[in-house]
Amino acid sequence: MDISLESEADALWQDAMDLLAGRGLPEAVLAMLKNCTPCRIQDATLYLETPMRLVQKTVSKNTTVVEECLSAAAFEPVRFEITFVPSASIPLNPPTSSMSREEASRWATETQRPMPTTRARRALGDSSLVWEEAAGEEVAPRRHKKNPLVEDIPEATSKLTFERFVCGEENELAYQASLQVANGVNSTYNPLFIYGKSGLGKTHLLRAIQNYIAQSDPSRLCAYRDASSFITDYTEAMRHNERSAASVLRQNYEDIDVLIIDDIQKMAGKAGTVGFFFDTFNALISNGKQIVLAADRTPAELGMGKDGFDERVTSRLSSGFITPVQVPSYELKLRLIETFCRRMREDARRENVRGLDGVVPDEVRGYMAERAGANIRVIEGFCQRCLYAATETEERGGALGRDKVDALAKECWPSNKRSFSIEDVQKAVEAYYDIDHASLVSGKRKKEIVVPRHVAIWLSRELCDRTLADIGDHFGGRSHATVKHSIKVVEDAKKEDRAFYDQVMQLKEAIIGNS
Repeated sequence: MDISLESEADALWQDAMDLLAGRGLPEAVLAMLKNCTPCRIQDATLYLETPMRLVQKTVSKNTTVVEECLSAAAFEPVRFEITFVPSASIPLNPPTSSMSREEASRWATETQRPMPTTRARRALGDSSLVWEEAAGEEVAPRRHKKNPLVEDIPEATSKLTFERFVCGEENELAYQASLQVANGVNSTYNPLFIYGKSGLGKTHLLRAIQNYIAQSDPSRLCAYRDASSFITDYTEAMRHNERSAASVLRQNYEDIDVLIIDDIQKMAGKAGTVGFFFDTFNALISNGKQIVLAADRTPAELGMGKDGFDERVTSRLSSGFITPVQVPSYELKLRLIETFCRRMREDARRENVRGLDGVVPDEVRGYMAERAGANIRVIEGFCQRCLYAATETEERGGALGRDKVDALAKECWPSNKRSFSIEDVQKAVEAYYDIDHASLVSGKRKKEIVVPRHVAIWLSRELCDRTLADIGDHFGGRSHATVKHSIKVVEDAKKEDRAFYDQVMQLKEAIIGNS
């Protein structure tokens, strides 16, 4: 087997991806696989490249299943090698070329791709844009004024840009995908679906897309709505005295070029709104418009429970590019703290705000990262408090120390001394995984029961002041050794699977938060 054509490498990889989609891999892993670029096939080996170290590391861990699917797609044994190839982010002002409008059109036809957006055509040096953009400068303001969904961006929101987003392995994939959508150069990320718990940067990325389009390509009509606003739009239109209100709303949404909806999990259980969203989604996609969505869990998880989205909706949500933002590691927390402290001092100096010009020593920033929780918004507030404290301490001739950081950390993340009951944990796990109590404590060995049971036992050990024997009694009389085994299974899985780690931490914080 010696195939050098890139198109054949791409075809094999796409066939393998279709097979991998049915192998039960976490959606985060599938998103990373989609991020790999097939380069060539040589000596029965498919060579892949990725610009992200986390993708290379994660895909390499799944070598066995990837090679199985590649071999099945090729009808002969095929290996693969993945290489990390550093590359700069997509430039905000891409270089131009001499490709004409006719050449771009012919290229799009021959490759069976949609015509590039205004942004991408500008990158290709399309000379016809001189005339089209001149006309667009006249049309765009009228479209903006006519459509009430396109609002002026408040000053605070305008600061949520790509330049101010702090990247790490936990959010790099979501950042790169968002940047490509904003540039309009990747039509395969449609819809772009970003998921993760609250406070990890989803809204920042969504607003960054909106801000970028407003600044760099205002001819594209971009609207940001959170789910609550979307629900209000629909219910008010349905209640309006004018029968045409619903059709006007539909027309306004379908006129949008880039529709961004945040926190879509809030639509669950609202059948009318979900139906309107489904119709709007289909209309926009069929007309080549871009959709960006964010939620606190994956499309598959949004379909769980009695109020979950139905299969037709979750399948649409899963049809594009799904990527997580994950709980920050110590390294990312440290980077966030260093960035926030630096920016706050710079902003305070520029805006003549007093009290934020103190210096936080390097070793203290490291300790701040150790004491910080997972919510990035809270970490930012924590940094502001520490900067104020550093300024006050310096004015008295001292320096910010660990004792003060400890006190401030306890204010931001108060330790909850309550001893939770095993019943509390079981109820939370049963609701999250949509299983009944009898199944959770039974001897059933199905995966959909075993995983929640392991998680419930681990959480009981973490949150409940009970012995292993007590925990075992609450789970159908399981032995001390069986309980220890469940705890070890979860500990190992948390280290290997970041998506699973996120789920467990989300459950833990939900139990503490609802106390």
